[in-house]
Amino acid sequence: MARALAEVERGLQFRTAAWIDGEFVPALDGRTYTSENPATGRPLAEIALCGAADVDLAVTAARHAFESGVWRDLAPAERKRILIRFADLIDANNDELATTETLDAGKPIADVRALDIPDTAGTIRWHAEAIDKLYDQVAPTGPAAVGMVVREPSGVIGAVIPWNYPAQMAAWKLGPALATGNCVVIKPAQQTALSLLRMAELAGEAGLPPGVLNVVPGPGDVVGVAIARHPDIDVVAFTGSTEVGRSFLHHSADTNLKRVVLELGGKSPQVVMADAPPLDEIAPKVLDAIFWNMGENCSAGSRLIVHRSRQAELVERIAAAAASDWLVGDPMDDTTRIGPLITRSHLERVLGYIEVGRAEGARLVAGGGRVLEGSGGHFVAPTIFDNATNQMRIAREEIFGPVLTIIAFDTEAEALAIANDTPYGLAASVYTENLRVAHRMARALRAGTVGINTYSEGDLSTPFGGYKQSGFGGHDKSVHAHDQYTELKTIWIDMTETGS
Repeated sequence: MARALAEVERGLQFRTAAWIDGEFVPALDGRTYTSENPATGRPLAEIALCGAADVDLAVTAARHAFESGVWRDLAPAERKRILIRFADLIDANNDELATTETLDAGKPIADVRALDIPDTAGTIRWHAEAIDKLYDQVAPTGPAAVGMVVREPSGVIGAVIPWNYPAQMAAWKLGPALATGNCVVIKPAQQTALSLLRMAELAGEAGLPPGVLNVVPGPGDVVGVAIARHPDIDVVAFTGSTEVGRSFLHHSADTNLKRVVLELGGKSPQVVMADAPPLDEIAPKVLDAIFWNMGENCSAGSRLIVHRSRQAELVERIAAAAASDWLVGDPMDDTTRIGPLITRSHLERVLGYIEVGRAEGARLVAGGGRVLEGSGGHFVAPTIFDNATNQMRIAREEIFGPVLTIIAFDTEAEALAIANDTPYGLAASVYTENLRVAHRMARALRAGTVGINTYSEGDLSTPFGGYKQSGFGGHDKSVHAHDQYTELKTIWIDMTETGS
């Protein structure tokens, strides 16, 4: 497999221009920026540095495509056929897309090949399959009238996605938005544009009409803001930090009151009760929750809230496993579990939080610093702090790196109070063998997804979104994601006779 992927890497030809109205085009002013490989710190590609004028061009193409009906008025079965073809092409180009994303984002190749790209294709396919299976409604009016309740596409959708799951997060937006008949202008993260640009080309090959999907790379404070403020965009969906997410609400209020859908940060608790399953079953799941994708995951289980009677043994197990099982290394090596962080500035941010943890008095039991410095990459050892309190910054602020904070508790009420004492509410896990405790805790935790005896975000059939400052306005995944990209309309038909 390594030899095959090396062949793929040698043959890569990155798509680096914007994708607007069905073709690759340079930025209108001709500028580019350098994309960097986070595993080496070396340049990877020169990508179109788009601006507000490029967003205007993309929105014009999307609006023309929408108003022409070339996509929204297709028979549902035909939209379904094209999107399934798109998903099939993603699957057929798995190795190319996975290699591109690993080089661009530093994600371990084993994860991207087996999970991210298949899930990307699966998401497009799932929403495509739903197109001809979701029905509108007829209201219970009686014989004098027919009341129809129908859903129609909103129009032009703007999407701004993060760098931690470039292809997958794009699919979470594109799947329901395209399935419901909309046209899309999407901005990939500036650091990780390459896989989505290739996916746009595959969508064109699948038969998606020009203008239906447009990809505009560039900086968030220029391209993202232009999308958020554009008067001809009807809905904007954003995944990223809570701080940036707030600005989208201001932009909407200041312009055309477009609908805003936000999936934001998290500080997700993993609660291990006194009656939890055997610790050798729990420990790998606890570490998956925080170290998967280098901890660069909004739903990462970054707070381990453990009953004091299980604390010492569980800490010993996870500290040993972090050192032995979570290999830090070249993300193109299929044995690597933890790749580099996305940028040097983010590396410095995570290292800064590690120093904060030390200064706050938490006990460092694993990791605690940068590794593989000679590579030029942005690598951090998986890090665990024990004996923390929920008032410490490392327990309250989203670090977005491979750093776990452990907090002890004595009672169920105390565990719930600690778990819910956060401005976030994206995900949570509870480990217990008592069904009553599991149900009680799951209902009491203020989080959008709660896993019982597992770390999970559910599957494509379940909605993903958060409480409090972790989400706003809608959910990704499941048929519920279709709601935020459609308008609800009542059609009332008078059936009374007007004459003989």
